[in-house]
Amino acid sequence: MPHASSLQPVADAPADETLVAAIRDADEAAFSLLYERYFQRVYLFSFLRLRNHADTEEAVQETFTSVFRSIDTYRGESPLASWIYGIARNTVNNQLRRASAQRRRLARARIELARASLLMSPGTPEDELNLQRSVDQVRVCLASVSAWQAEVFALRHLENLPIAEIAHRMSRSSDSVRSSLYRVKSLLMKAVDPGGSASESVGVLGVLDGGPGYRAAASGAASRGGGGR
Repeated sequence: MPHASSLQPVADAPADETLVAAIRDADEAAFSLLYERYFQRVYLFSFLRLRNHADTEEAVQETFTSVFRSIDTYRGESPLASWIYGIARNTVNNQLRRASAQRRRLARARIELARASLLMSPGTPEDELNLQRSVDQVRVCLASVSAWQAEVFALRHLENLPIAEIAHRMSRSSDSVRSSLYRVKSLLMKAVDPGGSASESVGVLGVLDGGPGYRAAASGAASRGGGGR
């Protein structure tokens, strides 16, 4: 447990080496000093790469969490600033890779939704309008959830990955992944079919995975097209 600071007030700020030694001794005040000393530099470094304040704040928080957890691995072979910048660089690069992967998956989701719209094209203008509204609602819903939840949904329903592998990739528990999938799917079902008749919901959501739901949607569209209303 962190304890009261062992650092004595002095005219000059403590050296980095002094702060590192105190942090290793669970000195909370020492870590606060280190945070204040490097926060602006890490923030600017991250923002120049991410160009987004929300993403930058997340990267900075993750960077300093890693600094605290990894402080015992710092050997003093390079300046502390260089070591912290190295952690920040890895954090930002990982965040950029995750964001790029998410954009690709969401782009694929939009393509699949457009394909669903074509496959499920009903026979009347009213039905076509309702289906388009459903597809638009799905897009809005996917954009409203957090980045990691959207990525989990894409990994499961676009790439058909098992829960365990998704949990490993996302560094989260299997229960957390299942809970996220349930929440996103529930939001999608409500967005597509707020009235409670789940026929179109099943078709639009099923088409996302390209599997049995996809074939069911195609079959349902063909039946409606042939039978009329």
